[in-house]
Amino acid sequence: MVDIFYLLQWIADKLTYGVFGIAPETHLAASVNFIIYDVMKIFVLLSMMIFVISYIRTYITPEKTRRALGGKKGLRYHFLASLIGTVSPFCSCSSVLLFIGFVEAGVPLGVTFSFLITSPLVNEAAVAVLWATLGFKATIIYVVSGIVLGVLGGYLIGFLKLERYVEDFVYKIKVGQQNTEPEKIRIKERAGNAFEGVKDIVGKVWIYVIIGVSIGGVFHGYAPEGILEKYAGEDNLLAVPIAVLIGVPLYSNVMGMIPIVESLIGKGLPIGTSLAFLMSVTAVSLPEMIILKKVLKKELIAIFVSIVAVSIIFTGYLFNLLL
Repeated sequence: MVDIFYLLQWIADKLTYGVFGIAPETHLAASVNFIIYDVMKIFVLLSMMIFVISYIRTYITPEKTRRALGGKKGLRYHFLASLIGTVSPFCSCSSVLLFIGFVEAGVPLGVTFSFLITSPLVNEAAVAVLWATLGFKATIIYVVSGIVLGVLGGYLIGFLKLERYVEDFVYKIKVGQQNTEPEKIRIKERAGNAFEGVKDIVGKVWIYVIIGVSIGGVFHGYAPEGILEKYAGEDNLLAVPIAVLIGVPLYSNVMGMIPIVESLIGKGLPIGTSLAFLMSVTAVSLPEMIILKKVLKKELIAIFVSIVAVSIIFTGYLFNLLL
């Protein structure tokens, strides 16, 4: 893997200084080299990560998920729901159907929210791009934080007994039973499905990656050193909550945001503040809240957003302290 990165950097250098003839040690060279290298690196890791997770997904169905979590209470089931959320094939667009299916199957409300929090927050595409841009350590921090947020957020919602804020019709719906014994799939077919997953996801996010890397590259080459450290550094006690407040109502594809955040970190933005911003954009996106409004009353949505936002702020401060 390290040899691949060296090769990609060699290609980026050859293109920047040789093919394009840009003089080294210039702002333009720094930006162009950053863009070429990061785009290649992200797509390599993105393809690898999506293939592995897509292969795992062939063993996971909504029915298996509901059976594993139905009627189960306790912190360990919140943890299980969060783990399933990290490798689930479900996005915020399918959150209403999943919510109804989980409730109909007897999955406790808090456990359902543990799944809903982690599922959009931690996914293979975000993990691959984080790994490619911020490194293995930051990626592990992000994944662990996402799972912990799902566990604690869902547990608190369950503890508060907020079922009265779920629309009444949800409890009356019968979504039907899927085949509990899905047809066995051969390894070759699973690999084929995983390859199709790579084509599908990369086909959807490639433009966001290129746009995000390009913006990050411009900032990387031209932004003054230390400007963010001056205004949003660790000495600014309000930097983390400000970043979260900006991110909560913001809707943006996380694939495009991560390279921008990478560049911001390179210019002095603390990593905890950066990850807090990413989490707020991903975990409580405005489109998901609009979709969930169909099955949840506004009180529960407000409580859900508040719990997640406060947890993210705490996480940002914690990692600014530790890193």
